[in-house]
Amino acid sequence: MTRRSSRRCTGTEPLAADALSVGRTKLYQLMASGALRSVRIDKSRRVPHSALVDLVERLEQDQASEPEPEPARLAARSGLG
Repeated sequence: MTRRSSRRCTGTEPLAADALSVGRTKLYQLMASGALRSVRIDKSRRVPHSALVDLVERLEQDQASEPEPEPARLAARSGLG
């Protein structure tokens, strides 16, 4: 008998939202846009762990390719300038 891993390969929508620190509405927007993959198991929808990792990696790559905002613009956006 093999030992089961404590890490699940899929999670429920609330667990996925919690893992990404977003609300349910944002999670559904990500799934509807195709940015976050999910699978159906009978009547339930599950989000694979790999889909969460893929989404975060894509976001990191997208943000790394964007130019760094100028400090003055950051201050103006935050209301400090």
